[in-house]
Amino acid sequence: MQDFFEKAVSQKIPNQFIAEFDQGIQLYIKREDLLHPEVSGNKFRKLKYNLIQARQESFAQLLTFGGAHSNHIAATAAAGQLFRFKTIGIIRGEELETNKEKWSPTLRYAESCGMKFVFISREKYREKKSAEFIEKLKAEFGNFYLLPEGGTNELAIRGCSEILQDTDEIFDFICASAGTGGTVAGLIKAATTKQKVLGFSALISDHLGRDISEMVDHNRWELNKDYHFGGYAKVNAKLIDFINDFSKKYKIYLDPIYTGKLVFGIFDLIKSGYFPKNSKILAIHTGGLQGIEGMNQILKRKKLPQIVY
Repeated sequence: MQDFFEKAVSQKIPNQFIAEFDQGIQLYIKREDLLHPEVSGNKFRKLKYNLIQARQESFAQLLTFGGAHSNHIAATAAAGQLFRFKTIGIIRGEELETNKEKWSPTLRYAESCGMKFVFISREKYREKKSAEFIEKLKAEFGNFYLLPEGGTNELAIRGCSEILQDTDEIFDFICASAGTGGTVAGLIKAATTKQKVLGFSALISDHLGRDISEMVDHNRWELNKDYHFGGYAKVNAKLIDFINDFSKKYKIYLDPIYTGKLVFGIFDLIKSGYFPKNSKILAIHTGGLQGIEGMNQILKRKKLPQIVY
């Protein structure tokens, strides 16, 4: 298994130059989305050491949590199939249990990889971290390796700290989207003392900054909360138009939940003069493209523009 992960990262995918803006500001994107077709981006990084640990401890099944469009659910299911783990997904939304027609493409894909689902209410879902709830799940399914929602734990942060390479020391700013904060925490741990890490919150959260602070040991980072577009998985026509224009111009697809908001925010900050003259910026493409199909279904119902993919 470790050979699989090492072989994937040995590809040495180069950072892709995007553009040079006024004041000599340069933007590059690290194409983590190209690491693997199913287990890509930050999910690849978060799962790496967790799966190695699960195998070393002889676990036969993985259990995790997520919503109907979760990148983490899709990646865990794919990794389980790839490495012969049984997988269990505790899914937010009990209404989906009896209405398979409303399943997202993400759920259909995860099921095709062999993942077993348990659909629970949003109220019950809030108990996902409680010891009592976990013990009930063990009583039902037997022993399992627990992966938290979004995949963030110490082993995940360790994996995300490997995103940056020695050749990335030329960059002044490292930018990434933040959901649970694990990816940003890994980048903060790996950044040099001359680099600043900018996390772009993909959701409205009063605790995300505090959560990241508890994972790291210095303050050479900042959490921007201005580009969540109304909350997690919230989008509008302006964001969709930006994503489509970007992919047309630069031949890079962006997902609307994380990386699309990140790159929109970077462009806006460049325009507003946030970055000093001659800054070199590296944006981390954390994958998530599997969610575009499901988002397009939502956009169609809302009569909004579709993401071209």
